Amino acid sequence: MKTVRALVLTGYGLNCDYETDFSLQLAGAHSERVHVNELIPSEKSNATVTLDKYHILVLGGGFSWADDHGAGVIMASKLRYNIGEQIEKFIGEGKLIIGICNGFQALVNLGLLPGFDGDYHARKVALTYNDSGNFVDRWVTLKVQKESACIFTKGISTLELPVRHGEGKFYAKKEIIDRLIEKNQVVIRYADEEGDPAQGKWPFNPNGSLYDIAGVCDSTGRIFGVMPHPEAYNHYTNHPDWTRKREELARMGKQIVDEEGEGIAIFRNAVKYIRKNL
Repeated sequence: MKTVRALVLTGYGLNCDYETDFSLQLAGAHSERVHVNELIPSEKSNATVTLDKYHILVLGGGFSWADDHGAGVIMASKLRYNIGEQIEKFIGEGKLIIGICNGFQALVNLGLLPGFDGDYHARKVALTYNDSGNFVDRWVTLKVQKESACIFTKGISTLELPVRHGEGKFYAKKEIIDRLIEKNQVVIRYADEEGDPAQGKWPFNPNGSLYDIAGVCDSTGRIFGVMPHPEAYNHYTNHPDWTRKREELARMGKQIVDEEGEGIAIFRNAVKYIRKNL
């Protein structure tokens, strides 16, 4: 079986790397946690890792460089001015990039998203402060847009995942939002308990994102940014209601068969795509 190699970026405040690495391994990838200093050369040391041998690049959650200049801003600058050419080559080779939470913030600051017509430099959208003005840590219901071209969400209709961020509000000019919708680049939207769009209502839309946008992709569907954390639902016991679900099944004479959390499907889609296409 073809080995799918994934690089999970870590260092300087990124703190979801272990869960992300674990999730990718569950999905069948050979995953490695790589410190940003191993990718970026400095006066003290040469970079020892390049993107060439990897198929999936993951910019995970956390607070890179403490978000001192805005969420994901310094990480985006570091990556653009040190390995920007490597990243563009990586994209050109048909490989996959996913940014989760802080990683999503970095992708929009880099200009990799929305990536209209292959433009991976222009910054057209933002992830800014939640309408509440507070850090939000809760589980949300998500509706996947079936028309989306996103590789990562194929075959998925709804998800429950946790959000934990202070700057998660997706914002852009109306013409940009309209274009994202028209080009089917809106991938995931916040939804109510019935799976219908949240219509901006708290707590279903936890941050005030326009059009309830929780995740978008580029025009190829191979670059995906998502605010909720799929790696944080890697096992059924991650869900706050897991004991209730277990008890409900027990009373019907059943038991939980699949212990895998819903978030793993996103990583499995990535691995499956690489095996088939690269």
